[in-house]
Amino acid sequence: MLGIKRLYTFIIQTFIPLFIMTFGICLFIVLMQFLWRYVEDLVGKGLDNAVLAELFLYAALQLIPMALPLSLLLASLMAFGNMGERLELLAIKASGVSLLKAMSPLIILVSLIAIGAFFFQNEAMPRVNVKFRSLFLSIRQKSPELDIPEGAFFNGVKGYSMYVKKKNIETKMLYGLKIYDTSKGFDNMSIIVCDSGIMQVSEDKKFLLFTLFSGQHFSNAQQNEDRRRNAQNNKFIPYARENFKKKDIIIQYDTGFDRMDEANLEGTYVSKNIVQLENSIDSMNMFIDSLNVRDRETMTKKLYLTYRDTEEYRSRSRDSIVSSQAQITSSTQKERSKSKEKAKIDAIDFDSLLHTYSNNEMSQYLMTAASEAENNNQSINIFDTTQKARLQKDIRYHQIEWHRKYTLSFACLIFFFIGAPLGAIIRKGGLGMPVVVSVCLFIVYYIIDNVGYKFARDAIWEVWQGIWLSSAVLFPLGVFLTYKAMNDSTLFNPEAYGKFFRKALFIKPPARFTDEDRMAIMEKIPTVSELEIREEMIANLEAMDSDKLRDLIPNYEKYNYDKEVQLAALSILKGRGAELNDIIDKQNSKYINEVQALYNQSSILSCIGYIAFIVAQIINLSDFTWIFNIGYLLLFIRSMTYYQLFYKDIKNHSRLYYIAVLILSLIAYPVVYLHVRKQMDKDKKEVEIITI
Repeated sequence: MLGIKRLYTFIIQTFIPLFIMTFGICLFIVLMQFLWRYVEDLVGKGLDNAVLAELFLYAALQLIPMALPLSLLLASLMAFGNMGERLELLAIKASGVSLLKAMSPLIILVSLIAIGAFFFQNEAMPRVNVKFRSLFLSIRQKSPELDIPEGAFFNGVKGYSMYVKKKNIETKMLYGLKIYDTSKGFDNMSIIVCDSGIMQVSEDKKFLLFTLFSGQHFSNAQQNEDRRRNAQNNKFIPYARENFKKKDIIIQYDTGFDRMDEANLEGTYVSKNIVQLENSIDSMNMFIDSLNVRDRETMTKKLYLTYRDTEEYRSRSRDSIVSSQAQITSSTQKERSKSKEKAKIDAIDFDSLLHTYSNNEMSQYLMTAASEAENNNQSINIFDTTQKARLQKDIRYHQIEWHRKYTLSFACLIFFFIGAPLGAIIRKGGLGMPVVVSVCLFIVYYIIDNVGYKFARDAIWEVWQGIWLSSAVLFPLGVFLTYKAMNDSTLFNPEAYGKFFRKALFIKPPARFTDEDRMAIMEKIPTVSELEIREEMIANLEAMDSDKLRDLIPNYEKYNYDKEVQLAALSILKGRGAELNDIIDKQNSKYINEVQALYNQSSILSCIGYIAFIVAQIINLSDFTWIFNIGYLLLFIRSMTYYQLFYKDIKNHSRLYYIAVLILSLIAYPVVYLHVRKQMDKDKKEVEIITI
């Protein structure tokens, strides 16, 4: 019996629950997106719950190609992110198992899912498309349920306008009812006004039955011609009035639900599998070829284009004449060889033949020939061109559907090879970072896929180029991430990008403290007994916990303490054996002075770049302005980097202060620099804690 390694079982058991959960979530999200998109076509039509459930079922099945790749991406990213966060991947690699080998059971599982997705696209999706589209079109064509509002005119019934002053929900009685009948045109409009009425729907749901009480019916009493004549002569137009205590009227209004016959969609491209699509494409290509052959014969025998007095037309005509003469020569060589033995026919002088006609006859013949040629030209350009364009469009749709049978399976594999390595690199599980990364990647995929589809649909690109565009873009990303994850690359390490950024802008931070420097400063920290401070204050400080003492050291002035209290707090922390490296690093006055000097040097260059930028804007050097813009921006970033390094180990101002300095420096760097330089001198005096 074939055994499965326990490690593989563990990885599969970790992945499958996440995949089921994410697939359900993704399918629910895309189904809600479908509902929000078409909610106006579903609401207010009195659909049965069974019909809505059937529609949502078919919609969910149709949206599987969108939800499946996203769920695989999210599940693989979460699975390997969880294992990386719990250090399980580290243990797996430490035992000698590579990342690719650890992924192998999931590669097999995802491959099986991709194969199943292919058969689903090829066999099940055509049937689902037919059932979904027929049901959805039937729902869209269904008339909405009639609900006449209170105090407003309702135009939901074609040819009628109704007004209800008040409704009684319990008795279904309508009060203050007015009905304007314009179904026979405005000239034959009739009006019904009554105190109350009841509206019902016929059993076949094709008619509205109104029972009206205590009202009047007004209608025109003249024919159209007489009424129009009287209106032109400003004469009175008589009308008929009917008083009634009870009146029944019937209005045609179909509120029933009629399903569309699924056979109407059986021949479309959405209802075919791969074999049927290939047969349809071949049939349409053969039909277009037959149309091309017929058109060539028609143009050769019957079509004489009208004269156009352009050099391009004359040169094109000469080329076509030469090519046609060559064809005619090659086709008539055999006939000429057979006619050698026959008697030679004297050449006909066409000029003398044409001179036998009068000018009027020649003009009539030429006009007839030109008209016939133009008619033939229009019939070919209009009928055949339209027919060919429609066939070529159908061929493109069939080819798009053929390629989409394969792209879903390939997308599943690509997203797995993006998600699994990315999770191993990020090492973050849960629904936080993985969801953000997955959604961003899927949005990129969805946009590229739609762009490629539209390019293929509109014949801007070849069909295979447009449909496979998204896969071609994301496939190198999957290979790159897999390679980086196998080599334990620091792809998302900010320090690595920081080093590259500093090298690109020639930023060279000075050296920080070494361990020997820290030990030397630690030795300078006096003990509590060596400090000249009141015993009561020492007792109060020793009663504080370490976190409170750490907060007191940089903020002693805030708590109304002297500088000696600050040094006493540091001595107590040293006596407790607390970690003091972060506090000691702030004592590096040499480092702070060097960073300030570098900031001043860079700021001088930034001021020069700012002045050059302003001058370029004033002079409007359109060809070189972008050079000054980019130059000033790079110098500004370089100076702000030194500014951030200076305040990294010094007491921080509020975040709003730094944002204000950043924005104002970009707008008016020289002015802000003068303020920042003074503030730096003031802030660095408060750095030194150890004065001994």
